[in-house]
Amino acid sequence: YPGFTDGIMGPELMEQMRGQAKRFGAELRAEDVEAVELEGTIKKVTANGVTHKAHAVVLAMGAAARYLGVPGEQELLGHGVSSCATCDGFFFREHDIAVVGGGDSAMEEATFLTRFARSVTIVHRRDEFRASKIMLERARNDPKIRWRTGVTVEEVLGSGNGTGGAVAGLRLRDLATGEDSTLDVTAMFVAIGHDPRSELVRDQLATDEDGYLLTEAPSTYTRVPGVFAAGDLVDRTYRQAVTAAGSGCAAAIDAERWLAERPVGTEPAGAYSPAAR
Repeated sequence: YPGFTDGIMGPELMEQMRGQAKRFGAELRAEDVEAVELEGTIKKVTANGVTHKAHAVVLAMGAAARYLGVPGEQELLGHGVSSCATCDGFFFREHDIAVVGGGDSAMEEATFLTRFARSVTIVHRRDEFRASKIMLERARNDPKIRWRTGVTVEEVLGSGNGTGGAVAGLRLRDLATGEDSTLDVTAMFVAIGHDPRSELVRDQLATDEDGYLLTEAPSTYTRVPGVFAAGDLVDRTYRQAVTAAGSGCAAAIDAERWLAERPVGTEPAGAYSPAAR
């Protein structure tokens, strides 16, 4: 992230941003949002059984990486299982690691990881790839990248008893023969796509075929007046902290200007800020 010469981990960056927001008057609430009503002048956001009212809402629920759903994967998430090479690749310098996937994202992740890893094995269930020709050729020409095709990951093996500890390998199954084998790696990066967390609002806002919210680019305006969207909920291309932060800044500016142009009088009863963010 810009401004940190020694780098910074995601949780620490979030804590610093949280502290800065509090210093400048933001009220932060850690609550689970259960429902939203976006139509009309007054927006309603229900969290933990309490309905908050606002004149404007900024949506920034992000996108969740897809995972394989195999034994050991969730137990070792953060202990060698990851979906973000740019976030976690540095921690596996001179390690043997695997990337699961067959599209452009998988090729890009694998190529990036060769900066740190001793070797990167791309694991794909098919013999053919969905990746573009240029991305595939770039990966094939990298001497650090190896290939296991026609196989599926059946289990993520841990260094402790069962699947505990850290990633120690992958149990692969050959789809042609049905035989299992072990791939010795200390990390698995899953690159099979993301799902935007737009379930709460898909029936109220326009989305693309994959559920990413549509905005009036280059702004963060959605089709509903007073509702703005930012971050990975909108961005299916970059998905980086710095781009999400910039998008969030744009949404805050859009919401502030929108409110300033439309006098709304006093705050709605139950609202805890002019714009629920």
